[in-house]
Amino acid sequence: MKAPKIIFIFALALLTMAGCKHKPSVGLLMDTLQTERWEKDMTLIEQKVKEMGGTCTVAIANSDANKQLEQAKEMIDNGVEVLIVVAVDSKKACEIVNYAHKNRVPVISYDRLIKDCMLDYYIATDNIEIGELQANYLTRIKPTGKYGIIGGSIIDNNAHLLYLGQMNVLQPLVEKGDIEIVFSEFSDSWALHEGYKITNNYLNQENAELDAVIAGNDDLAAGVISALKEHNMGGKVLVAGQDAELQAIRNIVGGNQTITIYKPIESMAHAAANAAIKIAHNKAPSDMNLTINNGKHLVPAILLPAQVVHRQNIKMTVVSEGFIEEEEIN
Repeated sequence: MKAPKIIFIFALALLTMAGCKHKPSVGLLMDTLQTERWEKDMTLIEQKVKEMGGTCTVAIANSDANKQLEQAKEMIDNGVEVLIVVAVDSKKACEIVNYAHKNRVPVISYDRLIKDCMLDYYIATDNIEIGELQANYLTRIKPTGKYGIIGGSIIDNNAHLLYLGQMNVLQPLVEKGDIEIVFSEFSDSWALHEGYKITNNYLNQENAELDAVIAGNDDLAAGVISALKEHNMGGKVLVAGQDAELQAIRNIVGGNQTITIYKPIESMAHAAANAAIKIAHNKAPSDMNLTINNGKHLVPAILLPAQVVHRQNIKMTVVSEGFIEEEEIN
């Protein structure tokens, strides 16, 4: 009579084990949280992963590519099943992908494309389109004049894609003689002081004239605005940024910034979390509807559309979608 009892207990144990759900382990590697928007991305991804029954381990590299590589190795060695990476350096991050693949861990490149490696997936907005949106809007207002361009971090692929989009619009106008680009520089980082330094250096030149500046993000744009104010040019020069940060919205309302670009961060974050959980369950993400060439191969990708935000549509965009509370603006 003991044998049936033992068999019953064993079968019950198997059923119990089968009932235990697999809890996917996701690693999220962030570049920095110095820019306001990245805290939102991080929080949204964490929340969605947990909502879907997974765990999310986060590490912030503070713009140190070597540190980010070490953080990736530690996460992988500790058993994460999928990595979501906001790369500090688009090329250096190849080492993260290579190490992950040696350990059979897929990698999702988030917002910044990791170049020249067998990257698994890419989720972002179309950065060339964003550059075009910025330049198109300003050139409609000011089709002639002197323009400045301040790109983001030179080691970030996004900065180069934005520049391509901006020049798609500006180059024909330059060739016609309608627009003169009086300065065009990539920065060492996406930080306010970089935008200030580049703009101030130009304005300190004798007889410097400036009609518009296209900045890679809102922090750079804030630096531009600071320099313009020092030279009594605040509100007199068109300024474009990106990320729809709260201070940028305030600058638009105050007449110091012309536009920003609103990325659908919640949609991006949820797409990344959904993909990570599916991958951890050995399922291919079904909504990767196009491919992007990263210099090595065609990477399955999701590219979400972005929107121009100006003074007239703030309530219809960032406020109506809950990205910024109206009370925060005033």
